[in-house]
Amino acid sequence: MSSEIISVIANIALALSFIVGLIFGIVQVRAAARDRRERLTLETLREFHTREFVGLMHFIIYQDMPATREVMTALPVSDQTTLIQFAQEMESLGILVAEGLINIDLVDKTLGSFVTHAWEKYKPLFSDIREKQPDPFLGEYFQWLVERIEERMQKSPRRPFYKTNVSAI
Repeated sequence: MSSEIISVIANIALALSFIVGLIFGIVQVRAAARDRRERLTLETLREFHTREFVGLMHFIIYQDMPATREVMTALPVSDQTTLIQFAQEMESLGILVAEGLINIDLVDKTLGSFVTHAWEKYKPLFSDIREKQPDPFLGEYFQWLVERIEERMQKSPRRPFYKTNVSAI
């Protein structure tokens, strides 16, 4: 064999090794991104199943929601803090979903109807604050998340699990 043939074979082997390595690297990066997204989704959902968050949910469900900022500032400081904390939690959740860092499917299945119900209660307050403050984007990711969940419900309404899967048990 001449040195030219050996050189060509070596170059081909080197090129093939590079291509295989590149493909392997791409697959590994995608798998790592998927794993990171799954871990972040599960960690986020665990945070929404804490005693503290259940307390926030209870407060939002049973508390009369102020319609204006003025009414909100007349509430006790602890109630104001709870209202703001919950709004921040929903805003953060919306950002995580919008950025593709967590899966909207799990959010929808675990908190979907509660998130939309909470937004309906917050909507007058956010509208009032948006009109009176220089920040028209207050709560935009909370609202965006609700709109995505509502779109999903319109496209494929959920059936109760217990009615559709009872025969499988």
